Amino acid sequence: MEWLSLPWRAARMQVMTSERIEVQRTIQADPAAIFAILRDPRGHVVIDSSGMLQSADGAPVTAVGDSFVVHMDRESLNDYPELGRYDVTVSISAYQPDREIAWTIIGQIRPQIGHVYGYRLEPVPGGTLVTSYYDWSQIHPQWREAGIFPVISEAALRATLGILARTVAGAQADPAAH
Repeated sequence: MEWLSLPWRAARMQVMTSERIEVQRTIQADPAAIFAILRDPRGHVVIDSSGMLQSADGAPVTAVGDSFVVHMDRESLNDYPELGRYDVTVSISAYQPDREIAWTIIGQIRPQIGHVYGYRLEPVPGGTLVTSYYDWSQIHPQWREAGIFPVISEAALRATLGILARTVAGAQADPAAH
């Protein structure tokens, strides 16, 4: 039963608490190739499984404090149609090249929400173990009381990892494509 091998099980581990979701997948690429997509604003749009991210403006990030703008369309989730199209600023809160990147979202609503998205990368035989996480443990109490979290599901995080794997494979096959 080779399909029950350790890499198969390890690639599908998940963690979900009442305030954090983590999913993992082994991607057949080195951390630098994956990180190149994750630090690029266009890469965020390309791998988004929710359909909310429409386009992005800005240069690839290089440090904590860097930011870029993402043009959003909340209609994709069909949860708050009155939001329609809007822009948010992605503000980098953790940055270790080829190891981890995380960000918060700065929007027009007040108070700011305070949720964090991120990726951790760990070299493993055959590629990189990528952990995608979504943490709303530090959100503003007003948003906690609203009971709207998580906005993105575990399934959406897992789907984004699948798109990331496909995207990095395509970028390795055609370096000019990304």
